[in-house]
Amino acid sequence: MQPLLTPYKKNITLKNRIVMAPMTRSRAANDENKPTDELHGLYYEQRASAGLIITEGSQVSERAVGYVNTPGIHTKAQVEGWKKVTQRVHAKGGKIFIQLWHVGRISHPDFHDGELPLAPSALNPNEQSYTPDGFKNTVTPKEMTKEDIKTTVEDFKNAAKNAVEAGFDGVEIHSSNGYLFHQFFSNTSNQRTDEYGGSHENKARFFFEVLDAIKGVIPEEKIGARFNPSLHGVFGMTMDEDTIPTFEYIIKKLNDYNLAYIHLSEPFTDVSDIPYAVTEIAKHFRPLYKGTLMINGGFDQDSGNKVIESGNADLVAYGKPFISNPDLVARFEHNLELADWDKDTFYTPGKKGYTDYPMADIKQEA
Repeated sequence: MQPLLTPYKKNITLKNRIVMAPMTRSRAANDENKPTDELHGLYYEQRASAGLIITEGSQVSERAVGYVNTPGIHTKAQVEGWKKVTQRVHAKGGKIFIQLWHVGRISHPDFHDGELPLAPSALNPNEQSYTPDGFKNTVTPKEMTKEDIKTTVEDFKNAAKNAVEAGFDGVEIHSSNGYLFHQFFSNTSNQRTDEYGGSHENKARFFFEVLDAIKGVIPEEKIGARFNPSLHGVFGMTMDEDTIPTFEYIIKKLNDYNLAYIHLSEPFTDVSDIPYAVTEIAKHFRPLYKGTLMINGGFDQDSGNKVIESGNADLVAYGKPFISNPDLVARFEHNLELADWDKDTFYTPGKKGYTDYPMADIKQEA
């Protein structure tokens, strides 16, 4: 039996250790940013053999939006849309968490009636935002006031409530990839001098305020959190000598919680020449965290089995392989070749490149 295919039972119970990673696909109905049964419902249902599905990032408020046609979880219409998705996944025996998302400064005034995006500090990430009129350069954001921070904490709490109403098995806090929480963690984007900037405790304060608010409406063992400690050169992030110590502080502090898991990403880019970067994230952070550790980033069947066998991770999240292989679990089980994905349809409307990838003919191939 491959380690990936074994059940997992700790603070989360899964039928296997293969997780569908959260991936933005820009297929939400553009009038209300809601998921649809004919697209999202089918897409996630097709992939319900995963031990756990984590949905694409779903914004917790209008102020959280930064990409066109991405779903939210803050309106009645969005909740009703997600209900149909969770029902279809559960009918197939699957489990599904929703990823709660706020992009912070990786946004554009076009999404906010001309108002500036929110961020820890007024620092332009010099990236691009995917707007209804195509990609546009980011702008210098508005530094969040303490009232803005309190409002955003409530937004996440309300989104978690909505997730429960929509039938999700849990939520993942998107605190990775250069988005709002990551912006608070990093000196690149956070130059505050109040209680939300400077020390490790201060830079992590906003995240833990949100976590504490969410656990008031959903049990801790139904909450996950995603981090990318060695993100460098993308999403406006630049590492420095304090980056890894900040994440070490956060991961260690999370031992005080009984979370479903923490979800870590291996480096997105080559960081081997950066003296203060960590090139093997799972191996580095495994000794620091006693709970369930999920890892992602470029894993295939062999390396996924090996990282679990080594003890450096409990679960492995797969992204692009799940796009083109809705039956990824069965393909691993039968050692079948994987279908290639079409990157040109990652973010385009409609079913092409979304729900039209075929399943393998297991009986014929076996």
